[in-house]
Amino acid sequence: MTRRPTSPHRPLWGVLVSVLLIGVSLWVLQAARSGVVVTTTYRGDTPVTTYALPGADGPVVVVAHGFAGSRQMMQGYALPLAQAGYRVHAFDFQGHGRNSVPMSGDVTAVDGTTGLLVAQTRAVIDAVADGDAPVALLGHSMATDVLVRAAQGRDDAGPLVLISAFSGAIDAQFPANLLLISGAWEGPLRRAALDAARLVDPGAAEDETVTAQATTQGAVAPPSTSPDTTAQVIRRAQVAPWTEHVAVLHSRVGRTAALDWLDAAYGRTSDVPIRPTGWALLGVLAGIVGLGVALLHCLPMRDATPRLPLSRARLALVTGVPLLVAPLVAVPLDPSVLPVLVADYLALHLAIFGAVQLALIAWWRWPVGRVDGRALLVLLAVSAVFGAGLDRYGANFWPTPGRGWIIAALALGTLPAMLADAVLTHGASVWRRIVLRGGFLVSLALAVALNPGELFFLIIIAPVILLFYAVFGTLGRAASGAAGPLAPGIALGLVLAWALGVSFPLFQA
Repeated sequence: MTRRPTSPHRPLWGVLVSVLLIGVSLWVLQAARSGVVVTTTYRGDTPVTTYALPGADGPVVVVAHGFAGSRQMMQGYALPLAQAGYRVHAFDFQGHGRNSVPMSGDVTAVDGTTGLLVAQTRAVIDAVADGDAPVALLGHSMATDVLVRAAQGRDDAGPLVLISAFSGAIDAQFPANLLLISGAWEGPLRRAALDAARLVDPGAAEDETVTAQATTQGAVAPPSTSPDTTAQVIRRAQVAPWTEHVAVLHSRVGRTAALDWLDAAYGRTSDVPIRPTGWALLGVLAGIVGLGVALLHCLPMRDATPRLPLSRARLALVTGVPLLVAPLVAVPLDPSVLPVLVADYLALHLAIFGAVQLALIAWWRWPVGRVDGRALLVLLAVSAVFGAGLDRYGANFWPTPGRGWIIAALALGTLPAMLADAVLTHGASVWRRIVLRGGFLVSLALAVALNPGELFFLIIIAPVILLFYAVFGTLGRAASGAAGPLAPGIALGLVLAWALGVSFPLFQA
């Protein structure tokens, strides 16, 4: 039995650096929660997490996440508001996070799925409002349109903070008190936010607060500089630098703007540090991956599976054939079996893509080695720890009971795809891994092009897949060096099925 030919100090240094990174990052994340009592209850079928200081009596803030999100994703905004004395209530939309009630209705109609989510939001507002002050509403992406519509016609709806917003319900007078926060790299959403501000003042610029006197004729009076905003429409399009659609949820500029905006609306003053929770979350997760890699480097080498001799012609074949076959076969079949948006199609696409690659591997009679049980267990254990960290600080990673069979069904597609990926990338250069994995992403794009109406949501898959390759692909590569490709292929197939099964919304037509 031989060991990996690397320095004996390499795993030790990896452990030390990873532990230090995790320790510092956890300190930041826990400091962001300091003093805040976190409790979870159910309002009907809706899970609601409350963040508040002991005895807090500040205004109520209802927080809602975006599509394929969860309550945990909104902690970057919820926690500093709670530390400032607000009583913050974050909830999971139907079909999301730990909410076991599926989404339903027509996703293309305002009175369909959107209307049902509006009704759910109003029920949460009714449950948490105390009648002392209007309820502030804060939401991201999909939730922004829902919150605007939920606030319509309600006297108890206060200021709105909309992140990465899009809504056809915003007009020149409503909402009267509105902050729009967009990531600097969200071009279309930045323009939409600025357009909303320019409904109030045509000369509005980003990062500038504009006001106008409200009227009863469905228009606004000329811009005003009066500090009294009780009878005014007041708006601001705030840009969060160096962020996109997800990173904006941890932008210190955006979170500071949200706190300042609500303080101004309620006549409060806060002095709360805005922690770099986004970087800290990445630090914890990177540290867990680093520990996993160090542990896998300690495994004795039990497999001598050679690197596959892929010529450029064979690389083109094993990439290009499944790239074309998977969408051309799967799209016409249009499966509708799983109660999760586009998950059944994705499972079929993955299965076909992986099956074609495995068939080519078998045709070329390449050795694939055997399954190393220890490497498989280590990979699954590290993945579970990674999931626990993500679930506490970043996004939901644990399924509701009804999702178990969905994960199992997805595994029928993810296992062949990841087994083929592990075999083909075993000992491969960076450029070969990019070509092979890029081929899968291109095949998904082709599927969307063939049926954009029903498969548009696959676009959301791309960042998830890239993150999956970056995190779990790194772990798989470390395991493959000692144990061969089969154990990493099985582990990554199971983890991908789990990740997709817990993140995509339940949907019942």
